[in-house]
Amino acid sequence: MAAYEVKIQQNKVDAVQALKDEFSTVDNYIFTNYRGLTVEQITVLRQKLFQEEARYKVVKNRFAKIALKELERPEVDDQLTGPTAIALPKGDAAAVAKILVEFAKNAPVEIKGGIVDGKVFTAKQIEEFSKLPSRIELLGMVVGTMQAPIQNVVYVLNALPTKLVRTLQAVADKQSE
Repeated sequence: MAAYEVKIQQNKVDAVQALKDEFSTVDNYIFTNYRGLTVEQITVLRQKLFQEEARYKVVKNRFAKIALKELERPEVDDQLTGPTAIALPKGDAAAVAKILVEFAKNAPVEIKGGIVDGKVFTAKQIEEFSKLPSRIELLGMVVGTMQAPIQNVVYVLNALPTKLVRTLQAVADKQSE
């Protein structure tokens, strides 16, 4: 009896390789169920994500599992079931999570979970992650905090000569009377 030989179709190998190439350019992945979305809604969502330097790609679960495994990403087989689209943020993953959570309030998109900074996140964790300030907001807070003491010193230093001038003016007014 002849040995059983598995033949892998080249188009499937190419599809997995294309996903691998696309997945290798990002470190964060947010998985969603897109069932029920119209083409118009998906287009609007893609445009919003594009503004945050993210792509939204509908994938075959099996191909995505293979590509992620070959890229040595954490295992997310439980999140790659049913219709799946993946948000691939190149920049701030928190901003992309915010967009998806906000969009899910008014459209039938369901967040399944994701991989953020090499850790597997559940749908609830992605929602909580979206509530955190973005990197830019955090930098703004740090700069504001750093500026506050400097501004206070400037105000105090400015107040001293002003107070002196007012005192001298009061003395001059009193002497002129």
